[in-house]
Amino acid sequence: MELVCLLVAITATAPAQTTMTVAQLTAFVKSSVEMHEDDRKVAEVIKKAHLTNQLDAHTVETLQGLGAGRLTVAALKTLVTDSASLPAAPAPPPKLSVAPMPGPDAEEQKKILAAITENALNYSNGLPNFICMQVTRRYVDRAGGDNFRLTDTIAERLSYNEHKEDYKVISVNGAPVSNRKHEQLGGATSSGEFGSMLLEVFSPESQTEFKWERWGKLRDHIMHVFSFRVRLENSKYNITAESVKRTITVGYHGFVFADRDTNSVMRITMEADDIPDDFPIRSAGETLDYDSRSISGQAFILPIKVVMNMRDGRNVMKNEAEFRLYNKFGADTSIKFDDTPDALPDDKPSETPAK
Repeated sequence: MELVCLLVAITATAPAQTTMTVAQLTAFVKSSVEMHEDDRKVAEVIKKAHLTNQLDAHTVETLQGLGAGRLTVAALKTLVTDSASLPAAPAPPPKLSVAPMPGPDAEEQKKILAAITENALNYSNGLPNFICMQVTRRYVDRAGGDNFRLTDTIAERLSYNEHKEDYKVISVNGAPVSNRKHEQLGGATSSGEFGSMLLEVFSPESQTEFKWERWGKLRDHIMHVFSFRVRLENSKYNITAESVKRTITVGYHGFVFADRDTNSVMRITMEADDIPDDFPIRSAGETLDYDSRSISGQAFILPIKVVMNMRDGRNVMKNEAEFRLYNKFGADTSIKFDDTPDALPDDKPSETPAK
């Protein structure tokens, strides 16, 4: 920023040449592109520049590719000729880097995976009976891209009692409804976030193939990241196409993010495999996030958000379901559904190994 201000001032006040290095010139042009400076003014600054080292054509091409204007590029090419007899610009200093944290060895990986599996298989047993608010926002892009349009917002009262989920639709697009079941909503819906997905991935019956991938970082916690695959013959993952009243079972693959300190699963991603060629839905996937939430003053690892994506021909559907207002289940327990909460922000994990 200081360099940009300095050179703008030179443009207005100094008729003489200005001495600078190639590195300073490059930084100036990049800043000018980012700030959408006037091409003519930038070119005037460059015309007054007197370089201390050689500007090469490759640097000019790079700046042009970043968005440098026509007049700016012409002035830079003139500098290439004028600086040809000068010494070459020094190589940039090497970037400081921190060695990534080494991954666990094969034996330690087995121990970690065993601990994660034990937690996952016992997850439902540790959950209390509770109720919460589930808000589902459904989007579609009929052009097959990611320019999604919100189609509806559904608020539901979700009860979890004796390891069973029960949904009661409260409102659709802010309008109260009654006597409408979750299964009657139509369109793309999901359920089973409270243990079913964990159980299916980690159940011995699924014969899931796990592989250590990397360290990751999610919500400021270091994560063990394992990839996994469940083959079709062992899968219970079903997809239903309402348009043809047909349900299929598919294999799937994905990633598991487990907290390094607790071995609790905090994220699962899944992508469907083996979809038949004649099935209307061509792709399907989910990302389920967990986090610590309090129920009656006690902390539990609970779902906070699930994102489901499907492609049906050119149509791309996306559901974002969020879980709010967790409370202890009881006959007299109630939740106020007066307002629909704002959507939770996307929480992308760091793909860079933890330092």
